[in-house]
Amino acid sequence: MILNIIKDGKIVPSEVTVKLIQREMESSDNHKFLIDGFPRSEENRIAFERIIGAEPNIVVFFDCPVEEMVKRVLNRNQGRVDDNIDTIRKRLKVFEALSLPVINYYSQKGKLYTINAVGTEDEIFEQVRPIFATLKQVSK
Repeated sequence: MILNIIKDGKIVPSEVTVKLIQREMESSDNHKFLIDGFPRSEENRIAFERIIGAEPNIVVFFDCPVEEMVKRVLNRNQGRVDDNIDTIRKRLKVFEALSLPVINYYSQKGKLYTINAVGTEDEIFEQVRPIFATLKQVSK
């Protein structure tokens, strides 16, 4: 079903995505989870909190200028037909419109950590490391 939705160029409903996340969380022996790239919209956020019954402890936002993101996508060489400058800029506008309300929501709740995502992978990782180190100490 999910593959058919994606092939049709549609977005997988938030409830389906959250239930997949929930199933993986429940089948794991872990009690802490890092969910990458989700929630991407207010609809995702609301569905997650309703179905899971909890909010994330933290949200990490990698803040990167548009020109840097365009450059990275154009250089990733995945051969995707939508990896062209016009489509990338459109995707970034959609991302901004859908995701910034989520970012703002968690920022107002004091759960947002913003990372300057310009630099080498190691430089960016060094900004992330203290966030998780703090969480590790708090949960002991």
